[in-house]
Amino acid sequence: MLGVLALADEVRPESAVAVADLEALLGRAPVLLTGDAATPAAAVATSIGIADVRAGLLPADKTAVLVEWQRRGRTVLAVGDGINDAPLLAGADVGLAVGGGSALSVQAADGVLLRHPMAGLVPLLELTRRARRVSRANLAFACAVIVGLVAWDLVGALPLALGVAGHELSTVLVCLNGLRLLRR
Repeated sequence: MLGVLALADEVRPESAVAVADLEALLGRAPVLLTGDAATPAAAVATSIGIADVRAGLLPADKTAVLVEWQRRGRTVLAVGDGINDAPLLAGADVGLAVGGGSALSVQAADGVLLRHPMAGLVPLLELTRRARRVSRANLAFACAVIVGLVAWDLVGALPLALGVAGHELSTVLVCLNGLRLLRR
């Protein structure tokens, strides 16, 4: 043998911390689905703290895993960057393409992670959870105001100006409550 040439992708230094933070946030260990060979996939998974590795998968194999998880009632967040990840990203409940990936994966995904993709994943999930809570609170408040105004009008005589003012004030309060999402 004259020599050996080995090529490998470099693992981002923040990936191990991001995987640990993701597991802590979700309460479930992430799974690595890859088309790469088993040995390099296991080495990458070990370096970033992922125990469940499924290597040598074709796009159809990844989609089959996705369908099985969804059949069990799991909500699936998929992150990928290659052409082979496009079917997985399109079928996942939330598919995120890593910026700089293939155009097909970007088109198939629900969103794109641009800068420091692994480090940005946990703050993104925290923001979506906050947005869900604020949206639900806003809907409950707006519905309560409308029901109150309608009940007042049906039982008594709600002056038109007071009804309009009550509705508009509730709209302003809902908007102000939504602006809280801009805080870090």
